[in-house]
Amino acid sequence: MLKNITLSADEQLIKKAREKARRENTTLNETFRQWLKRYVMSDQEQFNYEELMDSLSYVNPGRKFTRDELNER
Repeated sequence: MLKNITLSADEQLIKKAREKARRENTTLNETFRQWLKRYVMSDQEQFNYEELMDSLSYVNPGRKFTRDELNER
């Protein structure tokens, strides 16, 4: 269920944002919904990264690699 909220911003900023959304074939509301979702998930993504790094802490290559070795593809 979608819930309405009220935001305040400079009138010219809103106008420019609506124009940009229109050029991107979307609406300002949809753009805000996407931003809100990313905003909320950013903490979770940070947590997931730290959790991953902790889970890989057992990895030990046994030596330091040279710059050339690190840049090999």
